[in-house]
Amino acid sequence: MIDTHTHIYDEAFESDAEDMVKRALEAGVHRAFLPNVDASTVNVMRTFAARFPSFCSMMMGIHPTSIDANYAAEVAVFDKEMSVHPNDYIAVGEIGLDLYWDKTYLAEQKKVFEHQIDVAIQLQKPICIHCREAFNEVVDSLKKFNPAQLHGVFHCFTGTPEMAQQIARLGDFYYGIGGPSTYKNAKFINDIPQIPLSRILLETDAPYLPPVPFRGKRNEPSYVVYVAQKLADVYQIPLQELEKQTEQNVKSLFFGNSLNLF
Repeated sequence: MIDTHTHIYDEAFESDAEDMVKRALEAGVHRAFLPNVDASTVNVMRTFAARFPSFCSMMMGIHPTSIDANYAAEVAVFDKEMSVHPNDYIAVGEIGLDLYWDKTYLAEQKKVFEHQIDVAIQLQKPICIHCREAFNEVVDSLKKFNPAQLHGVFHCFTGTPEMAQQIARLGDFYYGIGGPSTYKNAKFINDIPQIPLSRILLETDAPYLPPVPFRGKRNEPSYVVYVAQKLADVYQIPLQELEKQTEQNVKSLFFGNSLNLF
């Protein structure tokens, strides 16, 4: 299995990073994709990934909640990384729009989001989209681009089948499913089988959004097994088949179906 979205370079893992990676490997999670947050996390992420090169792959992006009126400095760091080290990153992420906490900087968020999409298209890299309380706004931004040039994943997808259909018209997109799929009030999970399994990715968003039975605790990549089992149950297939298909999906999106993934 592959955890396609996890912030394990976070300080929450400072005391037991090696044990955490070991637990992931023992659980069958053999790769983790690390999305960047902002300029303050670039070096931290790079240092962590260098410690575990066979386990970690990096993304480069600016999280929408890190954007305010002084966004130029953040964009400069992003542009430098994508210019100097483009091959170090498998995707542009975590990018998008977030209106849950604050709507003050929506215009700035959209400008930075669309700039990062432009860079991703130029470099032919997938995008990892964060969308919180901003679905219509994200769709409006994506509509500005050629669907044939867009490919990526909607991280932490908890939307309706209708939303998934709308996303599918915008480009070659996949849907990242994480811990919320295991929650008692997660009504969206019952409709997930309406999305082809060939479009589903596993993720944790660690240290956030831990699955049942770990709610209230720190999340980590080994827990993606619980997400996989939940999806296997709702798709009514064996866990092994779910694991095989989601790994193929990762190869298709991030590595162009390359058989030399590792």
